[in-house]
Amino acid sequence: MRVLGIESSCDETGVAIYDTEKGLLAHRLFSQIAMHAEYGGVVPELASRDHIRKTLPLVEEVLNAASLTTADIDAVAYTAGPGLAGALLVGAAIGRSLAWALNIPALAVNHMEGHLLSPLLEEPAPAFPFVSLLVSGGHTQLVDVKAIGQYELLGESIDDAVGEAFDKTAKLLGMDYPGGPYLAAKAEQGVADRFVFPRPMTNRPGLDFSFSGLKTFAMNTWMETEQSDQDKADIALAFQTAVVETLAIKCKRALKQTGHKRLVVAGGVSANKALRQKLDSMKGVDVFYPRQQFCSDNGAMIAFAGAMRHQAMKHQEIPSFTVRPRWPLNELSPP
Repeated sequence: MRVLGIESSCDETGVAIYDTEKGLLAHRLFSQIAMHAEYGGVVPELASRDHIRKTLPLVEEVLNAASLTTADIDAVAYTAGPGLAGALLVGAAIGRSLAWALNIPALAVNHMEGHLLSPLLEEPAPAFPFVSLLVSGGHTQLVDVKAIGQYELLGESIDDAVGEAFDKTAKLLGMDYPGGPYLAAKAEQGVADRFVFPRPMTNRPGLDFSFSGLKTFAMNTWMETEQSDQDKADIALAFQTAVVETLAIKCKRALKQTGHKRLVVAGGVSANKALRQKLDSMKGVDVFYPRQQFCSDNGAMIAFAGAMRHQAMKHQEIPSFTVRPRWPLNELSPP
C-alpha cells in the first residue's frame, strides 16, 4: 500500500510517499522560515498562501523521485490538526481533492500522532508499549503509548510549550528567528553553573510542565548583567540546562509510573543535542528518536501515520471534510 502524505499545519510544506512493504520512497520539504523571519514569527495568512503555491509542485516532485504516477497511490493522508486553521485547510482541500479524483481513501492525520510515530521510520524501531515525550513549538506532552491509536496523556505543559519557551527566550536575548536553534548554538559557548535557573514543577508530584517562568527568570538575569556576548551565552546555557533537566526528571517519573523501559522522543526540540545527551545517559532505558531531518514538521511522518492508522482502522475513512486547529492527541479513538 502506497500512501501520499501532505503536511501543512504551520510554516513548512511537506510531501512524502510511504510504501508499507518498501518503506519511505520519497519526501520533499519546503520551509517558510526565510519569509517569516522578517516578522519575527509565523504570519498565518502568508503561511496559507505559500502552502497553496508549494503543495502541488512538491507532490509532482515526490512522484517523480519515486518513479510513480498518481495511479500508483492507494491513499492520501493529510494533517487535519492541530495547527493553523488556514494552513490546515490548504492541505486538507488538496489531499481530499486528490483522493476524490483518484477514488482512493483520504486519511485525516493528527499532527502530533505523526510526530509520535516518526521514530518508527528508523531502524531499529521501538516496540510497543513505550512512553513518548513530544516536544515542539506548540506542545510538550508525555504520552503512554500502548499501540497505534491507543494513547493516554500523562502530562503536558500548562503554559508555554518547550519550543515556544526556547524561541521567546532567544528573542528577549536579541537572537534571530527562529530562536531555538540559535539559543542552543549559543549555549555551547556558555560557562556552566555561572547562572542556575530553577527546574519548574519538579518539586511536586505529577507529570505536567511549566516553562513560562523560566522566560521571566532569563529576562531578569539578562537585565542584571552587562549584556555582553558571554553573558548571553551563559544565560542560554543555564536556560537550556534547566529545561533539559526538567524534561529528564519528568521522563523518569513517567517511565516509573508506567513500568515501560522504552522512551520515544519526537518533535522539533528532539533535535537538541543537550537533550539527547541527557536522555541517553538514563540507565536501563532504551531511547529512540527520529532522524534529524524528521524532527521538524515533514510529510514522511504524515504518510507513515496515515498508513499505520489505515491498517489499524481496517480501512475506515473519516468521511467529513473537517480540520481541527485544536485536536488533542488523547481524543483519537482506538482502532
